[in-house]
Amino acid sequence: MSDLTHTLSLAASGMQAQSTRLRHVSENIANADTPGYRRKTIPFENVALPGDAFGARSGVAAGQVALDARELPQIYDPGHILADESGHYLGSNVDLMVELADAREAQRSYEANLRMFDQARQMSQSLIGLLRK
Repeated sequence: MSDLTHTLSLAASGMQAQSTRLRHVSENIANADTPGYRRKTIPFENVALPGDAFGARSGVAAGQVALDARELPQIYDPGHILADESGHYLGSNVDLMVELADAREAQRSYEANLRMFDQARQMSQSLIGLLRK
């Protein structure tokens, strides 16, 4: 039964990590046209699951948010309020195609973890049903 509990915890940690990733992707998309905005990236880290004293069973968690180090593009618009004396201002380094691909990947990973969670739940219910007989 502990293996099923571990599977539930592992799937839940994956869903939570992908949910956090999707939140940051949506923030990037929302700020794609914000001058000076740097794209946020989020790594995943292995973490010990609750109740595991020796660290043999691990899950996944979202790590510390990092800003994309790529240079911000110079946009020429002399009429813009942020334009300098040469008529340029710093744009955003968010690429909508990359963000949409990341969103799709996060969604599919979330759904895979959800299916794993549901399968483990059904197996544990079947086991409990067998033990009652």
